[in-house]
Amino acid sequence: MADLRSFSRDNREEDEEDFEPLIPGLPDEVAELCLLYLPYPYQALVRSVSSSWNRATTDPYFLLSKKSLSLSLPYIFVFAFHKSTGRIQWQALDPRSGRWFVLPPVPCPKTVSPAAFACTSLPRQGKLLVLGGMRSDTKTAMDTTFIYSSSTNQWSTGPPMSTARSFFAAGNANGKIIAVGGSVSRIRDSITAVECYNSENGKWGPAAKMRTGLARYDSAVVGNKMYVTEGWTWPFARSPRAGIYDAEKDAWQEMSCGMREGWTGLSVVLYGRLFVIPEHGDCPMKVYDPDLDTWQRVGGDRFPREAMQRPLAVNGVEGKVYVASCGLNVAMGNVFEGDSGEFSVKWQVVVAPKAFQDFSPSNCQVLYA
Repeated sequence: MADLRSFSRDNREEDEEDFEPLIPGLPDEVAELCLLYLPYPYQALVRSVSSSWNRATTDPYFLLSKKSLSLSLPYIFVFAFHKSTGRIQWQALDPRSGRWFVLPPVPCPKTVSPAAFACTSLPRQGKLLVLGGMRSDTKTAMDTTFIYSSSTNQWSTGPPMSTARSFFAAGNANGKIIAVGGSVSRIRDSITAVECYNSENGKWGPAAKMRTGLARYDSAVVGNKMYVTEGWTWPFARSPRAGIYDAEKDAWQEMSCGMREGWTGLSVVLYGRLFVIPEHGDCPMKVYDPDLDTWQRVGGDRFPREAMQRPLAVNGVEGKVYVASCGLNVAMGNVFEGDSGEFSVKWQVVVAPKAFQDFSPSNCQVLYA
């Protein structure tokens, strides 16, 4: 830390005329520590206090110090829409304090279909990605890439996808963002094209095509593989279609029957394992056993459905699963692995402010900020 701070000071001392103390009366070493320990989103906000604070908090060595000291914490980011107006909005929840923060608006057209976007993230980089979508006025798919950075609390426009698409799946396989399938319109023109976004060079590139387009998506990434399923829809007229994309081999393969048939809800990956929270009935959370090609019940608490109305959006990290519901109540589940490999969960609910009661979640991501 001392070396990093001294380097930052050396940079500022190159221009002594513009130099001003970070906090009058305090040594810069102490003042920098005060700024360093400010939680999200206040570090982005303090940049408007003074030019010296802006220089300090945007210095690459300042950001490196925050990362090296593991000061970034997981926050829950929920992409929601107003049920009456269709207005979209991102909120961030601090799960430790229960406090919500509203993000700046996404720089997209005002007339969009909220469900048509695909959202994913680069959690350790503190970045959200909002991809594609559909304009509700023209019913045309979009090729846009919008990127939110928690370090600046701002959105930027990334390179467009090569294929305009809506109602599709997206995931992060070890830093490679994968956009899978979708449609040109909600009813027809299914897309089998797949493309990948390289977060290091900021470019989209082609990937192996899907074998068939899917009508409705849930997806999960475990290691280098992205699992994509059509999911069960009512009435259960036929078995859902599904596929597995191997990002390392750039190839698709069939999903096993047991995994496909038992994938009856929204997925989340914890401990390198695939979990599902069923959308219908009062079924418990379950986990997929790849050795037996079956789904096992997760013990412990039952999912708090009385406080969690559909639609739901799910994500998780570090043994914790976060479920956002209509009205933006959030159920937080601590998932424990027993000595024999069995899992159990303990739930608690964070009730959202009344101002969110007319919002429904479309996506949920967890970022370190």
